[in-house]
Amino acid sequence: MPIDRFTVRNFRMMSGLVFCFAMVPATSHAFTQDDQRRLCTGDVFRLCASEIPNVERITACMRRQRASLSDGCRSVFGKPVEQSASAK
Repeated sequence: MPIDRFTVRNFRMMSGLVFCFAMVPATSHAFTQDDQRRLCTGDVFRLCASEIPNVERITACMRRQRASLSDGCRSVFGKPVEQSASAK
């Protein structure tokens, strides 16, 4: 049974579309540094001003203060990282 060109072309087109859609992320939760600054600057000054200018200490402070963060800034930090049983 011969395979006609139309069927092969359709298969290639559909395969290409499926591949393209698989490569597109459903939603992006990555924030640029500008987004982080815009969303969290007020919270940094309000909650962690004593840690400025040390970025690592600011980040640690913001994680500790997660419950007090604004909604926008809380979205930057995402869900709290769960600790493993050995870390507890």
